[in-house]
Amino acid sequence: MKNLFTALMLTFGVGFASAQVASTVATSASTTALNASTVAKAQKQKTKKAEAKAEKKATPTAVKLKKDGTPDKRYKASKTLKKDGTPDKRYKANK
Repeated sequence: MKNLFTALMLTFGVGFASAQVASTVATSASTTALNASTVAKAQKQKTKKAEAKAEKKATPTAVKLKKDGTPDKRYKASKTLKKDGTPDKRYKANK
């Protein structure tokens, strides 16, 4: 009885293990096709973000910046700015 039980468990174990491998191989083949389009979309988004950052940096501002690029809070013009230089929405003038 022990030998029969062991043989059945071994058979089911190998069967389930091979089923998992087969589905992984099929899934990986379909995901490589999807990954190519996903990578292209991600690259487009990165370029759009880079262009947006370049436009932000290109605009002249009257805000004095520290050496590390954050607004210097000692000046009145930068009191209502966040660390990245964008307007702080907590103030009424920036809403």
